[in-house]
Amino acid sequence: MTAKAVIRSMRLRTLPLSTAGIALGIMLACSGHDVPWYVILLTIMTTISLQILSNMSNELGDWLSGVDGTGREGPKYGIEGGGLTEDEMRSCIRITVLICCILGLGMIRSSFGTILCIQSECLVVLGAAAIWAAIHYTLGKHPYGYMGLGDLFVFIFFGLVPVAGGYFVCTHHIDFQTLLPGTAIGLFSVGVLNVNNIRDMKSDAANRTTVPLMLGEKRARIYHTALICGGWSVMVVYSVLFTQGWLPYLYFLTLPIYIIHIKGIWKRSGRDLDPMLPMLVMSTLAFSLLAGTGYILQ
Repeated sequence: MTAKAVIRSMRLRTLPLSTAGIALGIMLACSGHDVPWYVILLTIMTTISLQILSNMSNELGDWLSGVDGTGREGPKYGIEGGGLTEDEMRSCIRITVLICCILGLGMIRSSFGTILCIQSECLVVLGAAAIWAAIHYTLGKHPYGYMGLGDLFVFIFFGLVPVAGGYFVCTHHIDFQTLLPGTAIGLFSVGVLNVNNIRDMKSDAANRTTVPLMLGEKRARIYHTALICGGWSVMVVYSVLFTQGWLPYLYFLTLPIYIIHIKGIWKRSGRDLDPMLPMLVMSTLAFSLLAGTGYILQ
């Protein structure tokens, strides 16, 4: 095992995507509440650790199923690159699960002062569900990522849960209005998965079912365009209904990047789609930070 291989398996370029949702949830909370810095820090660290767990579990599951190593267009990570064995990856996953639990319980304890209250216990259950979802995307007897359900789980755990859940951790109450920005980030996150799945259609065809394989490449691009346009539409509705002034519309500064991204999806295919992934990830993070900044400053 080498540190370089472990870092490759963490897939650091995906971490801004998981940070986008939780950052927006926290910033929405900070726009009307005083949130301790240590709660913010632990919440972000918990989210990042769950993303790393998902990435490592995804790599091991794809390797065991034969998806990796069969002409996949994406980059090579720890196992496929030869720096990690299967057993070493399993050890990394176990350690990451432990880190997720420690950070998650620390986040809950720091926010609510105790683990033994109904709010804390609900978050413990939600955290356990997030760990299960992170591991079983491609691992286990019936990995949901191989049954065309990845889009649904990404929408929930990269959109609704981090935005609405992050807001709840910071404020101790549920605001159903946060489901709208959560939906926007969720749709963009599904878009990231969709780009990945369009790119890997050839290698995925023999081992798994994905939305692009069910739709076909052209309709998968239409679906992708609908995801991006849908995310923007939902966010605009939220801004119109629940904010005032022009500052909450700062996220419109990212619109040109999204337009370039959609054009790239229609013009590129296969490995040439790979740059479209970090473009969407980073534009989603910028979108979240600008939106959150606008809500705080309004």
